[in-house]
Amino acid sequence: MVQELVVAVIAAICALGLYGISAARVIKQYERGVVLRLGQLREGVRGPGFTMIVPFVDRLHKVNMQIVTMPVPAQDGITRDNVTVRVDAVIYFKVVDAADAVIRVEDYRFAVSQMAQTSLRSIIGKSDLDDLLSNRERLNQGLELMIDSPAIGWGVQIDRVEIKDVSLPETMKRSMARQAEADRERRARVINADAELQASKKLAEAAKQMSEQPAALQLRLLQTVVAVAAEKNSTLVLPFPVELLRFLERATPAEAAQAVRAVSGAPVPSAVPSASGGARTEPRTSSEAAERSEVGEAREASGVPEVSGASEAPTPATPVGEAPVGEAAMGEAAIGEAAIDEAPPPRAASRQKPVPTQPRV
Repeated sequence: MVQELVVAVIAAICALGLYGISAARVIKQYERGVVLRLGQLREGVRGPGFTMIVPFVDRLHKVNMQIVTMPVPAQDGITRDNVTVRVDAVIYFKVVDAADAVIRVEDYRFAVSQMAQTSLRSIIGKSDLDDLLSNRERLNQGLELMIDSPAIGWGVQIDRVEIKDVSLPETMKRSMARQAEADRERRARVINADAELQASKKLAEAAKQMSEQPAALQLRLLQTVVAVAAEKNSTLVLPFPVELLRFLERATPAEAAQAVRAVSGAPVPSAVPSASGGARTEPRTSSEAAERSEVGEAREASGVPEVSGASEAPTPATPVGEAPVGEAAMGEAAIGEAAIDEAPPPRAASRQKPVPTQPRV
């Protein structure tokens, strides 16, 4: 009898142990428990810690109360300005009512994901391309409101929705790149023009200041020469001195023209007294001088002296100024007469060779 009683007690203890094991549940801190007894919702949500249920009668559903980060798959759409784009986003949400998340929706995660995708496609169709690229904050707020409205009945709260990336076609990317480049070039030209305007005003002020002191212009020129000479690979060429500029500023038009001819190397016609005492004009160009020299050499070779006198009429001179008259002119005339007296007598006409004569100018 006692033995049978001991066996019964041991069996009861084992049954109680098995019942406790099957009825005991542990709920974590970030979870809440929803109990359904025979398919009926029990009032009250089980908090974190140790709890007991009726085995084979109650069913405990644990709901995670943490914030869930769910990526929204990329959605293809056409914007309001007819641009094909591909947009993806990410959504942050959490469960605020565990009973509604279990009873009112089959799978709240899947439901939130599908609602986010449809809302994202709707936002793409209502927005312009510029809004998708630059005004994302407003689009994020609108997308959050669109998803949060039906999610409230599911016991889910939407914390934040962010548009991650907007993929554009390659042609649109090139067009936007050209637009940005043109805008940058326009701004650069405007800035350059503004700089030129300011520089011109400053240069006008500097020119006005230098006009009061003429020496300042020469000092500035010397500074420029020093700056250019600092570069070893540059060559500085000064075609005319600064003093010539000052002379031209003070000179009359006739004197300025004579100075320019002197600098350029062009011969200036002047009256030179001839051996007979008259005035003759020197050749104005190098070709005339060469012809004169060739005629003289031919006469020396033939032995015919060059006689200056009544046989050859002096040509009128076109002097720039008055011909020099004085002791020097009288000396040159005397030297010419002495050369005529000492010249050898001419040969017979039969032996003389015809010498081509050229008119004197």
